[in-house]
Amino acid sequence: MSNNTITAELLQFIKSATSPYQVVEESINYLEKSKFKELKLSEPWCLNAGGAYYIKPYGTALFAFTVGKDWGEGQTLRIAAAHTDHPGFRLKPNAEMISGAYCKLNTEVYGGPILNTWLDRPLSIAGKVALKSEDPFHPEIRLIDFRKPILTIPNLAIHINREVNKGVELNKQTDTLPIIAVINESLKKDKFFINYLAKELQVKEDKILDYDLYIYNAEEGSLIGMEEDFISCPRLDNLTSVWALVKGIIEGRRKEGINLIALYDNEEIGSRSKQGADSALLTMILSKVYEGLGIHNRERLSEATADGILLSVDVAHGVHPNRPEKYDPVNYTKLNGGIVIKIDSNQKYTFDTEAVAIIQQICDLYGVSYQKFVNRSDMPGGMTLGPIISSWLPMKTVDLGVPLLGMHSSRELMGTKDQGHLEKLLKGFFEL
Repeated sequence: MSNNTITAELLQFIKSATSPYQVVEESINYLEKSKFKELKLSEPWCLNAGGAYYIKPYGTALFAFTVGKDWGEGQTLRIAAAHTDHPGFRLKPNAEMISGAYCKLNTEVYGGPILNTWLDRPLSIAGKVALKSEDPFHPEIRLIDFRKPILTIPNLAIHINREVNKGVELNKQTDTLPIIAVINESLKKDKFFINYLAKELQVKEDKILDYDLYIYNAEEGSLIGMEEDFISCPRLDNLTSVWALVKGIIEGRRKEGINLIALYDNEEIGSRSKQGADSALLTMILSKVYEGLGIHNRERLSEATADGILLSVDVAHGVHPNRPEKYDPVNYTKLNGGIVIKIDSNQKYTFDTEAVAIIQQICDLYGVSYQKFVNRSDMPGGMTLGPIISSWLPMKTVDLGVPLLGMHSSRELMGTKDQGHLEKLLKGFFEL
């Protein structure tokens, strides 16, 4: 597949995957086109060799797995994980605020975004809304995506903020509130957003009980450079990985063993939630998989785990051309240099030397370029899904992903060749 086709597919996925809810739904669309069957955690499973299945335990988390046609006890288990969330803003309840002539919305910062990169951007809203229902224990749930720019957070002009180019700290409560309208007679000043939301959902205002709504950068991705070497796009962290995992589980079909992808929410805030990696969710699902295949002895799962391998797939830091001193002098990575294997002796990135060697050999077999990254010893980096999942499910683990510039910006930058390398690796991982 050409780089142009790979890039077009990725940009189309990111365009539609605007909040973790939409990430899951878009992923399900592709899985169902490939004949994956939905399972429910609340129901018993009866699984077949050669089957392909998915589970949506919560609206922002998704698991999918395949069983080899020649499945049998004692065969290997391969897992790859990524996350559906990205840093940004969420709307608070009672979000309506009036400031002078403007209507604006009250927001809460989610994760660790680079705040100033969200200013002066066309922004929109996507997520979930809960509506009144006849059964109080089962409210009606609707997903919504306005799919057009309806918000912006305006910068303060340099004439009024003369020190802006020396670096100005933004206050998360007062400086990051987006405007949505100018006050006029037709607006309900106290409920202008709920009124707008109700119209979009085609329901009465009093039917709306609650919402979980994310603000997202409404700009589309684009190619950058004289020879189109770069992709500039929102949400590359971590939709590059999500998309590669979805394609990998669809295309990489082994005759033996079990392949599984885990798409978690809440990685950007520490993963400690029912839909996050720091939960028993994956262990529960694996137990049901083995029981659904007629294996009721937990020792079989323990044995498969001991011989299995897990990939924690998340973006990596590419060396910045203007600040190379921020990186290790020799263990740095570049855009378009291939996937990045991330190593940290303090296990903020999980790595196992045997597992790293396995990945290197898969890369060699499939023509995948790879690099190794280690942080500067005096500048510790962030943590990934890998250490969290492997603490619940002890198995050989490797942290890897595509390199980025501007990670956690509202618009990030990657190399056009790297997604292809990641997709080839995931296909090889699941089909060898």
